[in-house]
Amino acid sequence: MLIDCGLFQGYKQLRLRNWARPPYDPNAIDAVVLTHAHLDHSGFLPRLVSQGFRKQIVCTHGTLELCRVLLSDSGHLQEEDAAFANRHKISKHKPALPLYTVDDAEACMRQFRGVDFRRKIEVAPGIQAEFYPAGHLLGASFVRVSTAEGTITFTGDLGRPNDPVMNAADKPGATDYLVTESTYGDRTHPAIDPEEELLGWLKPACERKAVIVVPAFAVGRTQALLLLLSRLKARNAIPDLPVFMDSPMAIDATALYHEFRAEHRVSEEECRRMCSVAEVTTTSEASKALDRRAGPIIILSASGMATGGRVVHHLKAFVGDERNLVLLTGFQAGGTRGAALAAGATTIRIHGQEFPVRAQIGQLQASSAHADANELLAWMRNLPQAPRRVFVTHGEPGASDTLRQRIEHELRWPALVPEHGSAHELGSGSGS
Repeated sequence: MLIDCGLFQGYKQLRLRNWARPPYDPNAIDAVVLTHAHLDHSGFLPRLVSQGFRKQIVCTHGTLELCRVLLSDSGHLQEEDAAFANRHKISKHKPALPLYTVDDAEACMRQFRGVDFRRKIEVAPGIQAEFYPAGHLLGASFVRVSTAEGTITFTGDLGRPNDPVMNAADKPGATDYLVTESTYGDRTHPAIDPEEELLGWLKPACERKAVIVVPAFAVGRTQALLLLLSRLKARNAIPDLPVFMDSPMAIDATALYHEFRAEHRVSEEECRRMCSVAEVTTTSEASKALDRRAGPIIILSASGMATGGRVVHHLKAFVGDERNLVLLTGFQAGGTRGAALAAGATTIRIHGQEFPVRAQIGQLQASSAHADANELLAWMRNLPQAPRRVFVTHGEPGASDTLRQRIEHELRWPALVPEHGSAHELGSGSGS
């Protein structure tokens, strides 16, 4: 069984792994269990299916519906990026090819099976799984896997207990082994009201008539920003400036917040306001027209780390003007344009060209959808007994090892950060 099947992102040497054969036989997998829809967890699935995987992909109903949006859009963007590279002759490959296509993504969806939260089901012979709300985005879950030999719990990505949109994660049940994420394993989020933090960036930018480019993850972060913007406008804290949501994927995902209202805190009235605060741009022509607009305007566009998608075209148009603001809204993986901007890069490379960075660069600290180190440890403390071992994954090396040390020193549980490609035999009593 495979838990999650995502795309490598960030540094080029990591992204190249997406093109390599996976270190397992896709035909030998009896099931894929998917914790949530973000592409670093789901984005390799169309490629896996094209390589021969033919069994079911099991996830919650919310994750299934979001994957229907995300994977198709991912295939479209990869086709679009390959076509752009070929048209402008900026790829080393002749021709540049997409990792997978829209057709691959749609074929992959036929193998999905949606299940309810908090219900144990058999996902493969002798293997049961239970999905519990993780508070990270619609459909996101942590998964407890049971076999005759014992239990393993995979956190997926855990959300924050006081997220403005999502309900808090369920408490974990007893488990023999725990596999935990560590995205923010080496830091804590500041105690800042996310609405006030956003206002602090927007107000001066509006006063100088800036174009405000907001790279935002299309699923989760964009919807949280729409909620905050609708609240700021409702109390006249910012002018009624135009807001554009320039991401077809985000447009489709936002509509799902009505369908899955039981999973989030937003009232029906606020959900309507959130979904109507921005004007949507559905065509590439409408997206290009935004680059001819004057400020003050806000452009929300994917991708959240500025690695691709429509937002890179907006950066080309606006990052060179000192009046403008580029507002980063979430975790920026090393090797991405977002990370370079956050680190103070004076130029960024887009489509083979260097663009000077003169715009103000901001980064929101209070709007993360990931639990920080203290929140991860607080969630773990709800376990009714110590697991035999904790495996710390899904984080940059420093974050993972810092969290490992805190688990060992504060919780006194054995923990390790597994190496890429390593194998670990889980004994019935040895804790190996």
